[in-house]
Amino acid sequence: MKLCNVFKIIITMAFSLAFSSNVFAEEKQAVGSSSDLAQQLEQLKSQVLQLNRELFILEEDLLFPASTQVALFVSVDTGQFFAIDSVEVKINDKDVAGFLYTKRQREALEQGGIQKLYLGNLKIGQYQLTAIFTGVDSEGRMVKRAAEYQFEKDDEALMIELKVVDNTKTYRSQVVVEEWVL
Repeated sequence: MKLCNVFKIIITMAFSLAFSSNVFAEEKQAVGSSSDLAQQLEQLKSQVLQLNRELFILEEDLLFPASTQVALFVSVDTGQFFAIDSVEVKINDKDVAGFLYTKRQREALEQGGIQKLYLGNLKIGQYQLTAIFTGVDSEGRMVKRAAEYQFEKDDEALMIELKVVDNTKTYRSQVVVEEWVL
């Protein structure tokens, strides 16, 4: 609630600045030329855009501080033995993310793309991640591939990649979980 009030105050100040600049510009227009007014208006627009960028960065830092931030990513090895249709992710048995893939999105993943599936906050402690991938195997059957992963959240940002990789020895795919080290 306090964060909302801070944003309201900052936005009100920005509009007050814009309004007072417009009044000043109107007074000056009577004295000066219209090109001066246009130049002042452009400067005001630039200031408002800069303030908007700073507010966005402040909001991201306040909503997702690095000390509690957790990000989950999905990637696919080649998709030779498994064509991904959907994914469901739970942390401590609570649904946190799910996604249903289109053909185009699946192809993008198979060509090396990485999808940011989830961005959220977790307190410091132990957690269990469960990822369930649904798709079609190389013989056209609906199959599920799942992985469970225990992790500890400390006071730094945590990034976890869920990889669907092909295993050429078993002719099946499997889900591998990997923490990114920054």
